[in-house]
Amino acid sequence: MTSAADAWTEAMRFENRPDPYQFFDQLRETPVVQVADKTFVVTGYQELLTLAHDPHVSSDVRRSPLGGVLAHAEPAAGTEDLSAYGSEPSIITTDPPVHDRARRLVMRHFAPPHSPDLIPSMEPGIQQLCDRLLDKVKVGGGTRIDVVDDYAYPVPVAVICKILGVPLKDEPSFHAWIFDFMAGLDLGPDATTDEGQVRGQKRLDATAALSSYMTGLIESVLKEPGEGLLSNLVNDDGPDGPMSPKEAVANAMLMLVAGHDSTVNTIAHCVLMLLRNPESLDLLREKPELIPKAIEEVLRLQSAVQFFPSRSVTADIEIAGTVIPKGSAVHLLYGAANRDPRRFSDPEKFDINRPDNEHVGWGRGVHSCVGGPLARLEVNLSLETFLRRVENPRLVVDPPPYRRNQIFRGPQHLLVEFDRIKD
Repeated sequence: MTSAADAWTEAMRFENRPDPYQFFDQLRETPVVQVADKTFVVTGYQELLTLAHDPHVSSDVRRSPLGGVLAHAEPAAGTEDLSAYGSEPSIITTDPPVHDRARRLVMRHFAPPHSPDLIPSMEPGIQQLCDRLLDKVKVGGGTRIDVVDDYAYPVPVAVICKILGVPLKDEPSFHAWIFDFMAGLDLGPDATTDEGQVRGQKRLDATAALSSYMTGLIESVLKEPGEGLLSNLVNDDGPDGPMSPKEAVANAMLMLVAGHDSTVNTIAHCVLMLLRNPESLDLLREKPELIPKAIEEVLRLQSAVQFFPSRSVTADIEIAGTVIPKGSAVHLLYGAANRDPRRFSDPEKFDINRPDNEHVGWGRGVHSCVGGPLARLEVNLSLETFLRRVENPRLVVDPPPYRRNQIFRGPQHLLVEFDRIKD
């Protein structure tokens, strides 16, 4: 019989990234279970909801026994004057009231009621970009597309750059830094190998470089305010006042990464799941109004964020027959809870018409995803355009190769052959 510790190790191992769910199923035999010293995982749906709303579950990374693993890098040599930046936790790794003020500041310039037009105003540009990317593939004359590199990635990265006020011309630099950051943030057994140690050091270097880059942008908009969320945050004249530069750097890094990466994963997984279930292609082409439901089902089955590893408990908590001792790390596994058979009937089935699909793919509680409405718009337009214009798509490799990161889980590439790109 496989132990919980062994099942967790296998779920985190890179070779099992295409399907960690078989190991989550083993873990769910005990919905809340210890998998390592001071580390517990939660795979049950109801148990996850309970803990997501428990005030004794902290998201402050500085409280967690894993804080050292998750901490940002020290400033790179020659940038010691930046030591105040990048070390501040972001909204996803803080607790109320610090979290609440920072989230209010972000939402004030991102969503209703203060900025109701920001997300809807992005729709025409997103549609144009989707069409332009497929036009480029068509002009190339081939019959194969990498859905990740050629389609899913360019859309959300352009959108988040516009929203934040980050120059899109700098994408090659921050793309490389984010890639190294993601590859080096490894919570599994591969991190201890020689190659894992190299990836870990590259992650520290990339974090320092990205922090330095964001610091420069923040300093620039402090001197000369401009358009975009970053400028709005540090020059805010609202009731909470402006966000401090060091807070703005931390949150800018979070929003740049999370603001596109989970959307890339979701677009790619939507295409993957539809092509694995080809009857669904015909259904969605016949009834495109079902596309939003299809996206929610993909989010349930292939959660873009599998868990976030900063949480710990500030008091002993007894739940589902298990006591989580004060000071322990606790991972709320969204990807596992979304397949809990106690909550979802036939949980492995891809069912576009699934009723009552209250998945936790965007998180729950005070840390539910700020960018969910934007991501849904991007994914909906990207998927609708792909289905309408790409004729007879089919998978080249299944499962596709996955990226190393266990948290933001998604294909590194997704090769699809097709007959033609329609006008």
